[in-house]
Amino acid sequence: MKIIFAGTDDHWSHYQTTLPAAFKRAEINASITRDLDTHDADYIVFAPNGPLSDFTPYTKTKAVLNLWAGVETIVGNATLTQPLVRMIDHGLTQGMVEWVSAHSLRYHVGMDAHIHGQDGTWRNTSWPTLAETRRVTVLGMGALGTACAQALRSIGFPVTGWSRTQKTIDGINCLSGDAGLDQALRTADILVLLLPLTDETNNLLDAEKLALLPDGAFLLNPGRGPLIDDEALLAALDKNIAHATLDVFNTEPLPTDHPYWAHRQVTVTPHIASVTRAATAADAIARNIVRIENGETPIGLVDRTAGY
Repeated sequence: MKIIFAGTDDHWSHYQTTLPAAFKRAEINASITRDLDTHDADYIVFAPNGPLSDFTPYTKTKAVLNLWAGVETIVGNATLTQPLVRMIDHGLTQGMVEWVSAHSLRYHVGMDAHIHGQDGTWRNTSWPTLAETRRVTVLGMGALGTACAQALRSIGFPVTGWSRTQKTIDGINCLSGDAGLDQALRTADILVLLLPLTDETNNLLDAEKLALLPDGAFLLNPGRGPLIDDEALLAALDKNIAHATLDVFNTEPLPTDHPYWAHRQVTVTPHIASVTRAATAADAIARNIVRIENGETPIGLVDRTAGY
């Protein structure tokens, strides 16, 4: 079996030992190359910022295995006719669960007031309500959204999940469709954005949608930067949005003169909510190759018509 690793030198530094080790554990006999002229490759392990953009010569390739969860930069590539598989792995999911849970609890228990209020004042006149009174909405109920929703529910938050298609998940109030989206936003004391980026979700959180959030709502965006209309969010921070923690942006790195940096109601994190970790991602790639070789559908197979 021949496998091309189409990633940057930095990617390869992380995968040159973990990927062969994962293949060995999965009992896959494969040779891995970075030579893009290996047109008879069985599989391509692909990074969207890597050296490969024309998939036309790879007529024997059974699947292109994306190193990232997001596929918006490749799914529209007209030369890509091979099956595309996005990254779904334990490390990526667990990292996202931890980031979303941490910042949701930060908002819920009011940590900022004490972290930033070390001025000798004993502030014991208010305290957080229980999680059962703080409503959370997760937009996007894929693997990451579902895992985060379930984790928040286990803490005690009442959780609503919204997705393009209707889903049923124990303990989660699942909604779909335009009317369901508006309902989900109206009941979001904490809003978590984990939608894929498509034509339909680009600037989904515009002025109209942000105005539906309750007064004092908190917003977390570890999904995709273009889900939010930046100007609309900046205006909403003067109205009904108490604070926003943003991990992803329309332009990355976030320009030094961007208003988010200096805004007292915005926390910027540098796209670190969850990253693909080579150790767990390599195992996910190996398991999917085994599935394909056994005639099974790989986990994370992309629906081109939906865009994710």
